[in-house]
Amino acid sequence: MHDILPGLRARCAAGTPLALATVVAVHGSAPRDPGAVMVVDAAGTVLGSVSGGCVEGDVYEVAREVLAGAAPRVVSYGISDDEAFGVGLTCGGTIEVLVRAYASEAELAGLAALLDLIAADVPVAEATVLSGGAAGTGARLVVRATDVSGTLGTEGLDAAVTDDARGLLEQGLTGIQWYGAHGQRRMQEVSVFVRPHAPPPRMLVFGAIDHAAATARIGSFLGYRVTVCDARPAFATRERFPTADEVVRAWPHDYLEATEVDARTVICVLTHDPKFDVPLLVAALRTPAAYIGVMGSRRTHRDRLARLREAGVDEAALARLASPVGLDLGARTPEETAVSIAAEIIQHRWGGTGRPLGELTGAIHHGITP
Repeated sequence: MHDILPGLRARCAAGTPLALATVVAVHGSAPRDPGAVMVVDAAGTVLGSVSGGCVEGDVYEVAREVLAGAAPRVVSYGISDDEAFGVGLTCGGTIEVLVRAYASEAELAGLAALLDLIAADVPVAEATVLSGGAAGTGARLVVRATDVSGTLGTEGLDAAVTDDARGLLEQGLTGIQWYGAHGQRRMQEVSVFVRPHAPPPRMLVFGAIDHAAATARIGSFLGYRVTVCDARPAFATRERFPTADEVVRAWPHDYLEATEVDARTVICVLTHDPKFDVPLLVAALRTPAAYIGVMGSRRTHRDRLARLREAGVDEAALARLASPVGLDLGARTPEETAVSIAAEIIQHRWGGTGRPLGELTGAIHHGITP
């Protein structure tokens, strides 16, 4: 959603009717995960993607029908389709896509309110009925920590979905939930798609060197909110890091101890200077960060480990360090090194092997049954 947010907000502000197509379920191998969106506006302009090109043409036609007044509906595409290579997923999986219109002033205002929350990095979950229920397909409920807007048709269903949506928002999980018509558990009368919108994960880059500039650029490209931190005023400047969301002049360990770090945060330590590295890594290893990568040669790494042991860091904590940082791509330039670091972050997040796909068999997307 974040990649098309400016264009989508502009259309809402202009009162332009649009249809929103959202991937709500994936079975087997598919190019996009649940939550991927494509927008078709009244002028026929397209934003985003639901399949990387496999079924966009057919989804476009469904979106135009919905914009013309057809009811919201869920459409399914898969390799088993009669026209698999026309509108099916040639990768072998199946996706289900909800297509609904936002045409009236009230509908566009409701969507705009949700987009404003997302743009402001306010945690919010959107729940949409896929089938069943008094309000029918497309009914929406927008859930925040302290309030709710919209309705799914009944008070009981709203209450049950609100409770579950807040739990899914806390966990960052997207998926379909099933209920009875009045919110009863362990019933399958109503299916509801819950999509949490959480602030972007953070990338903290320590050390304002040329490699940090390239890492900040690729971090922004991957959707991270990037902070570059260095204690040296001459190096930690906005001019040197124009793509970073913020540039901080502070001792790295002081900044890290004072800032928010969660289980989605990635930390890249590119200083390779013991007076910065050791106190910074002692602080980093106390956090729940998803990834802690540290630049330096193997000799530097061995010396760093010895210093950290002297500082009281145990072996289990040291095993969390990705050092020397990055995958073995043969990188030479700062930009190539940044790609290597990004590749390791992606591998760590999804459990990839780091080997060429051509050498492997089975599912391309990890966690999906081939």
